[in-house]
Amino acid sequence: MSPSRDPFRRSQLAIGALFFALGFQYATWVSRVPALKARLDLGEAQIGLLLMTCGIGAAVSFPLVAVLMRRFGSRLLSVLSALALGVVLLALSVVPNYPLTLLVLFCDGVAVGCLNVAMNAQGAALEARFERTTMSRLHATFSAGSLLAALLASGVNAFTGTLAVHFGLAAVLLAVLVSAARPGLLADGPAETAPEEAAAEQGAAGEGAAGEGKKPRRRFALPVAATLWMGLAMVFGTVTEGAMNDWSALYLKDVVHAGAGLAPLGIAVVSVMMVCARIFADGWRTRFGDGRIVRTGSLLGGLGLALALLVGGVVPTLLGFACVGLGVAAVTPCVYVAAARQGSDALSLVAAMGTTGLLAGPAVIGFIAGGTSLVWGMAAVAASAAVVSLCATRISWPQPQAAAPRLVPEAG
Repeated sequence: MSPSRDPFRRSQLAIGALFFALGFQYATWVSRVPALKARLDLGEAQIGLLLMTCGIGAAVSFPLVAVLMRRFGSRLLSVLSALALGVVLLALSVVPNYPLTLLVLFCDGVAVGCLNVAMNAQGAALEARFERTTMSRLHATFSAGSLLAALLASGVNAFTGTLAVHFGLAAVLLAVLVSAARPGLLADGPAETAPEEAAAEQGAAGEGAAGEGKKPRRRFALPVAATLWMGLAMVFGTVTEGAMNDWSALYLKDVVHAGAGLAPLGIAVVSVMMVCARIFADGWRTRFGDGRIVRTGSLLGGLGLALALLVGGVVPTLLGFACVGLGVAAVTPCVYVAAARQGSDALSLVAAMGTTGLLAGPAVIGFIAGGTSLVWGMAAVAASAAVVSLCATRISWPQPQAAAPRLVPEAG
């Protein structure tokens, strides 16, 4: 059956396009940071603040995202936020000074936060509607988008160093991609809620009817314990992922004393293992269940890295890094699915906590390494992976879907 006739495949491709777009947009502007630095005459500290501003915008977007998800639903919000990312690229190509650049990148972070929640809500809804696992493959397309953006940046830069040409072309590609994906996205209502939220709202509606008959308002509620455990799992999972990307090459060079040609292999090994694992992880989830995959995988990552730190040497270290990439690859997809089952507010909070871990994690590891040594900093990464496994024992995971019946039309 062709994708156009298979509803699941059609929506899977459309939602995958959103993940692809996010990776593509982020890698597009990050790849041209040197050009932004030269054009605005920025120093190293200013570049660091520039990069952090985007993460701060994503981290603080939680209240806004929660409101927008309830008002517009994941389909419309994902389209609008993805198009906003293209507008950000156009603004970055012409922004005249540093303060305005900070403002643009803060807005970029907010748009990233919106798209991150909306597209993961779409992915979770796709799994629930068709009773088939797909979230890990969707997350793999994010890396594919980053790869294409890097290739495009290299190709455009070979002809011209003008940011307006590069970012303008990227914005057009984003608009075309989102427009093509929009018809395949899952329709949802602006007030989509989890069963727990719906029950609470029905109770509030009953109280309102018994009183003055006014339309009940949605009240703010503190996160339940289950949501907090999901958030902690996401924080420590993204700390592990982000720290490996930022510190693996330096660890190979300064601690293991790998050659200049081998040091970058740390990032490559982690990235390749994560992409490969995410391609196959949906099958593992169907067979073993999300909870077992997260518990076993994160424990594998923590123990593998810890053993590599104890043994030392280039090959054991690379094997330990591979264990981390393999082990934590499915953490974020599985936690997003679990959070989406609790409703849009829980998903928004967990996504914001994950962004905070990704933003703050590498810096925390740097502080630990500065106060002790990079070995202890990497040991903290191993410990964070083990904490994910602990948090996973307190989360209510969806049941494996291997035994889900296929609906077949009855004859006659």
